[in-house]
Amino acid sequence: MDDHVAANRASWDANAEGWAEAGRERWADAAIRWGTWDVPEEEVQLLPDVDGLDVVELGCGTGYMSSWLARRGAHAVGLDNSGKQLATAQKFQREFEVPFPLVHGDAERAPFRDDSFDLAVSEYGAIIWCDPHRWIPEAARMLRAGGRLVCLGNSYLLTLTFPDDGEKATESLQRPHFGMHRFVNGDSESGAVEFHIPHGEMIQVLRRSGFEIEALVEIGARPNMDDVPYRMATVDWARRWPNEQAWVARKR
Repeated sequence: MDDHVAANRASWDANAEGWAEAGRERWADAAIRWGTWDVPEEEVQLLPDVDGLDVVELGCGTGYMSSWLARRGAHAVGLDNSGKQLATAQKFQREFEVPFPLVHGDAERAPFRDDSFDLAVSEYGAIIWCDPHRWIPEAARMLRAGGRLVCLGNSYLLTLTFPDDGEKATESLQRPHFGMHRFVNGDSESGAVEFHIPHGEMIQVLRRSGFEIEALVEIGARPNMDDVPYRMATVDWARRWPNEQAWVARKR
């Protein structure tokens, strides 16, 4: 296990209880909504018709996205690096009676056979916590020809304007574009590790892994939203610039 995989597992295991309430709220709501602004799927249209598809969620956390897909007829599988997060997901499966397989593992070395899925999804999962040079080729390996990858996380612009020791994005550049890749939260020895790369590099990784890019959707604050601590940008900031982005790609 690489150091960042171990660090992220320890971090998410330690903080799993703090995400249970938000996870339950989304399990209880049947509508698919994306990201920290709760953007409806009907608005961004990131997903294909999932009825009958074999779907893997890479970094499923409490499992709400997989539950939404399962309720729409998908054969969903949730993969996560944190056993504590999966325990929460399992509890919600029993409560809401939406069963699907949960797998404890690393999206950079996913324990699935080649050509196993029609769709791979990551919402603030592997897209943030795994090295893109590893997890994206893994996603391609697991997908069948014509299968799609849909992933949503922090925007490139948010990453550049977010200070290392701050809580919200600023209106000035804080980090260099060149060389951006790995970011450690907190203590360099024990903090969780995020991965962010520029758009050009992301395009290269996707194409080199066998994907054709279908869309890059940039997302900002929706009307009538309030500032909350877990968002990394204020509403005012995100009304002017995108704090989230989603990639949609199809395997050649």
